Amino acid sequence: MMNTTRQWSVASATVILLCIISYLFADLQTTLWFHSLENTLLFNVFEKITIFGDSLGYLVGGMLLFVVFRKRNLYWSYSGLFLFSTVAISGLSADLLKYMAGRARPRLFFNEHLYGFDFFHWQYAWTSFPSGHSATALSVATLFAILYPRWRFAALFGGLLIAFSRIVLAQHYISDVIAGSFLGIVSSVVLYNLYFKSKFEAAEHNKI
Repeated sequence: MMNTTRQWSVASATVILLCIISYLFADLQTTLWFHSLENTLLFNVFEKITIFGDSLGYLVGGMLLFVVFRKRNLYWSYSGLFLFSTVAISGLSADLLKYMAGRARPRLFFNEHLYGFDFFHWQYAWTSFPSGHSATALSVATLFAILYPRWRFAALFGGLLIAFSRIVLAQHYISDVIAGSFLGIVSSVVLYNLYFKSKFEAAEHNKI
């Protein structure tokens, strides 16, 4: 237990440090560079990729899996509930942090040269940190990595690609994406260990 707590503490501190470094030295320069690529082939490709970071499809799909299989296949039913729960929790957590942080989105810098934080700002243009798409993408990717370890590299690569799309499209800064991605990973890992691990083990045992 102590080792796990220490590992999470180190991981959290590392993410915070990376966000601070990125905010000070990389966010603006990177976003401005990618903004200059607007309407290029790269931009158009990542416009398609970023769609997979939308939470609605995962929420609906997860709930449907849970409802359809809850009396026929416990494993698939729990998979659906796990998907719904981790996307909902990571999304709600990201939204809460967004409104508390009040970070100006890149568009505000492009249009008005506004950069930084204005805490407890509720307007959409001031909800850049953390990235909600990144939180969703990495929560789903981590879920697949946990449930299907053979495909974990493909799942995590896909999640990171979706998160990266937010930078390419200049919708978020790098630090927004780092924080959102970490939030998504934490949501799935914590949910699995606290609640779903025992459920999946019981479901597997009942198959035998």
